[in-house]
Amino acid sequence: MSTTFQLVRHGLKERRIGDVPLTSEGVLQAEATALHFAKATSLITKILTSPLRRAQETASMIARHTRFHITEDPRLRERANWGDCPDQSFEEFIAMWDRCTSEPDYIPPVGDSAKQAGERLASLLTELANEEPENSNIIVVTHGGLITDFLVQTFTERELNVWHSDFIAMQNQLIPECSITTLIHDQGKCTIEAFASTVHLDSNDVKK
Repeated sequence: MSTTFQLVRHGLKERRIGDVPLTSEGVLQAEATALHFAKATSLITKILTSPLRRAQETASMIARHTRFHITEDPRLRERANWGDCPDQSFEEFIAMWDRCTSEPDYIPPVGDSAKQAGERLASLLTELANEEPENSNIIVVTHGGLITDFLVQTFTERELNVWHSDFIAMQNQLIPECSITTLIHDQGKCTIEAFASTVHLDSNDVKK
């Protein structure tokens, strides 16, 4: 039987170096996402999160509204985080990030290549699909880069272009904060049921 994964990007983070928290807008986004999942609490079976603070804060909001325990997994960490490399300027970090995106096999001085990052998320999802009960519905709070790394490594360009006409080239811009990408994992095969949905954020109380 199938396993459903809800891949949630964390809310809007503060733009500074290190393991940063959510902004006030990001907190509102996380709350709206939590309220969305609270409407279907009976369908949810587990919540996992990246160890980075912005993801943990988003997952904690969801957990408070759904009353589920959070499991932290280092495989949900972003491929690289600004501040991991000592004395790296933001411009240098972006240049490194862009090279990783355009050259998936390139291994940066810190962190993982895009290929390695995508493969570790794929490995985690496969492990969960094999170990969790049938028909599980698992919320996975992680990062936009990791989600796209996984999608680009897992699906063909033709499959991805169903969701955006130039998916590969535009991948860094396609996963908004607190968007939800729904995957169905069935007998070793993944399909995308919904991509980067933000319908739950369409409220006057959540800034766009």
